[in-house]
Amino acid sequence: MPRLAPRVVAAVLATLTLVAGCGSGGGGDDGGSGRGRRPSGADVTIRVPADAPTISDAVSLARPGDLVLVAPGVYHESVRIDTPRVTLRGASRDKVVIDGRLRQPNGVVVTAPGVAVENLTVENNTQNGILVTGSAKAASGLPGHSGGYDTGDEPVTFLKSFLVSYVTATRNGLYGIYAFSAQNGVIEHSYASGGADSGIYVGQCKPCRVVVRDNIAELNAVGYEGTNAGGDMYVVGNRLVGNRVGLTTDSDHQEKLLPQRGAVIAGNLIAANQQPATPQQADGGWGTGIGIDGGSDNRFVRNRIAGNANAGLVITATADLPPVGNQILDNTFTGNGVDVGWTFPTATRGRGNCLRGNELRTTVPARLAATASCPLAAKSPSPTGRWTMPTAPGGIPFTEVAAPGPQPQFPHAVTTGATAVPASPVLPDTADVPLPSASLLAAGARVRTS
Repeated sequence: MPRLAPRVVAAVLATLTLVAGCGSGGGGDDGGSGRGRRPSGADVTIRVPADAPTISDAVSLARPGDLVLVAPGVYHESVRIDTPRVTLRGASRDKVVIDGRLRQPNGVVVTAPGVAVENLTVENNTQNGILVTGSAKAASGLPGHSGGYDTGDEPVTFLKSFLVSYVTATRNGLYGIYAFSAQNGVIEHSYASGGADSGIYVGQCKPCRVVVRDNIAELNAVGYEGTNAGGDMYVVGNRLVGNRVGLTTDSDHQEKLLPQRGAVIAGNLIAANQQPATPQQADGGWGTGIGIDGGSDNRFVRNRIAGNANAGLVITATADLPPVGNQILDNTFTGNGVDVGWTFPTATRGRGNCLRGNELRTTVPARLAATASCPLAAKSPSPTGRWTMPTAPGGIPFTEVAAPGPQPQFPHAVTTGATAVPASPVLPDTADVPLPSASLLAAGARVRTS
């Protein structure tokens, strides 16, 4: 994307709207009229296209604390934000669309701390709708890197804080909203569909201090995926309905910071995850609510897990990485092929996994609630079993996934100033997280639970 010439930059800066520091009388300002040089210490609103013709041009003008406010329209560009504490916000979530036209890997790439992305739609990117990352290789846009894998000998570098809020991410070739090698962040009030890998993904962070809350993920290969992501990692109050697989938490040798350990999955609705009109899941997963694949020391608390044709919750191993110490507490299971199934087809066996206080109908092996009741010694071997799993139907291209309906708007998007992203988010208290209803966030969803 070409950048503005210096004389054009000067003209744009002369028309910016001040949102803070008006009338300060310092720094050579003109009394706070919004014209002339930026007052010392002032934050401004840069409007697209009124002040800058493209989102990328507006972002290139922004300084820490500024708001880039985008008018309704379809923008064919890839936006990279490498200035800290910039807010990128659409004036209308459904009408501000960053459309990759299947010609670019990413819609928005965030590589600076304290950035907020709010109230817009990202679609039709070959890899990611929004990528938030501290990895230079992941952000490079090169094949094999933007997906977040194969970063080679690059040291782990974390982006230190971020916010993705009221975003719609649909029809993207890997992930809708993707936080990789990033800490101290929140993904909230967003909608993700048509992710050929997953709708929302958090990878390679330890400790994460990341909260994923109040989102809808449907019509993806996987609704939410957390890979090598743990330590104050919270997935709370989300609707993960109508995917091929609802949620996975796993260890993967393709990313650093093995093994995955220490996530909390609480108060989510995880249901009806056998939707055929979705991209095919890479590992062939189908009809599963929750999959724990080599993840350890995770807690699954008061989730409603219903109507998943294969299984409500599955624990298995990843190659040489056993799942250890996972706790399944006070969940409600209804209408699943198997409510809880533990299966270790290789020599790698789980240890210390346990259940307590769940509403259960069937488990494999049988009687898990009695034989693996919490608390359980960490070295206690987990039993294993097998069951007949349904055959997954073929998928559809991510480009053909049904379009989302209108989603809730960021409140007062046009009149609210830039968002201050905290250095560390407030982490949920699991004791305050209720069992969700079967209609959680149904108003914004296409897929129903029955």
